[in-house]
Amino acid sequence: MGRRKVPRHAPEAPLELDEPAMRHLLAEVGERVVQHVLSLPSQPMHATRGGKKLAASLREPMPERGAPLERLLRLLFGRVLPASLNTASPGYLAYVPGGGLFQSAVADLIALATNRYAGVWLAAPGLVQIEQNVIGWFAEAVGLPVGRGGLLTSGGSMANLIAIVTARRERLPPDFLRGVVYVSDQAHHSVPKAASIAGFPEERIRVVPTDDRHRVKLEALERAIEEDLRAGLVPFCVVGNAGTTNTGAVDDLVALAEVAERRRLWFHVDAAYGGFFVLTERGRETLRGIERADSVVLDPHKGLFLPYGTGCLLVREREALRRAHQRQASYMPPMQSDPELVDFCDLGPELSREARGLRVWLPLKLHGAGVFRAQLDEKLDLARHAAEALRAIPGVVVVAEPELSLLAFAFRPASAGGDPAAEDDATRALLAFVNARQHVLLTGAEVHGRFLARMCILSFRTHQDRIDTAIEDVRAGARELG
Repeated sequence: MGRRKVPRHAPEAPLELDEPAMRHLLAEVGERVVQHVLSLPSQPMHATRGGKKLAASLREPMPERGAPLERLLRLLFGRVLPASLNTASPGYLAYVPGGGLFQSAVADLIALATNRYAGVWLAAPGLVQIEQNVIGWFAEAVGLPVGRGGLLTSGGSMANLIAIVTARRERLPPDFLRGVVYVSDQAHHSVPKAASIAGFPEERIRVVPTDDRHRVKLEALERAIEEDLRAGLVPFCVVGNAGTTNTGAVDDLVALAEVAERRRLWFHVDAAYGGFFVLTERGRETLRGIERADSVVLDPHKGLFLPYGTGCLLVREREALRRAHQRQASYMPPMQSDPELVDFCDLGPELSREARGLRVWLPLKLHGAGVFRAQLDEKLDLARHAAEALRAIPGVVVVAEPELSLLAFAFRPASAGGDPAAEDDATRALLAFVNARQHVLLTGAEVHGRFLARMCILSFRTHQDRIDTAIEDVRAGARELG
């Protein structure tokens, strides 16, 4: 019996592109992207109607053969991308905007095309150092002391999870189920979700009420801590808000830091939305006390206008992250003992991670922090301008003044007769009227049992002309609906 031959199939279209093919791909995609960015100001704000039909039309089995690039680009830019919320538009004032800096997209192209592994220092010392530089810049801006550290994450949700796990390991014994974490009723949902994923039952996630400025009530927090101590529980972590998603409220961080120090609690600050305002003089004053935190969450894809998928966790003591997350394995290279060096896989749950630092480093190096500071100062000004203009519209009530660049308002026309349900319906109707005009996109939230419209101004593309358009649309809606 002869030896069986193993068939060899040469691929018809090799995965390794030659030089002309790479240049053609970059040119075609680059032209589409540039035209997309240039047309952002005139694009619709939202176009998700018919999304279910679109999704159904896109379902398909894995293709056996390839398709022409031009056909695929027509599909993406002609059908898929337009059917969305236009989050990169200057009129996107909904939720918390993510800017989508083109410069960061170029940095990602470099990072992903070179495909260097950045989870371990030894694999890419320069790229790891660049991310360390970024972390150091952020920690210095916040005011954390020597010994600080952190890492870039996929977003604030992952950063909150890493922080809660670290707090648990630092403040509680291995049997941690008597531990209690305190959050306000305005905390981002990722915070209690993180505590739940970290193993805490719902009854150990204590929700503390907020005042009429939507800031945590300190006396209620103290009372809850005392009640839990009497019940034999172990208070271990308190979470402060540095810009809530609903109204932009900033807790009294100085007072919370004092409670945490006195009670020996881990003090975590969720500054995903508002943290980068520390780069401005006014923001630094509003966020006073953040420098006393044990951990801080920032989202560069919010306050630094970067693409989605860029979060950050800072900690007062880098070794706390290592104690919580370091694990050994025989197949791993030696980890760094030099305090100047870091293996990011030791500081969080991810072993596989790309070089995230480039998308932050490149725009900051290209433009300098001053440009970002000026943009943030402009957003503070625009929010105050918007609040003043809204107050002048009959029936519109600014319920949450802008502490940073987010404000909340309601439409309470005389025709509602002071009935809360009718006023909430009027606010929803006004929101729908404004969004239907497609100049801006606003969203709402229910706060303390009332429905509010929100305006979050945090895009480097948003300037006074677009805010004035938003105000005019609110004014027209109030006139017609009132």
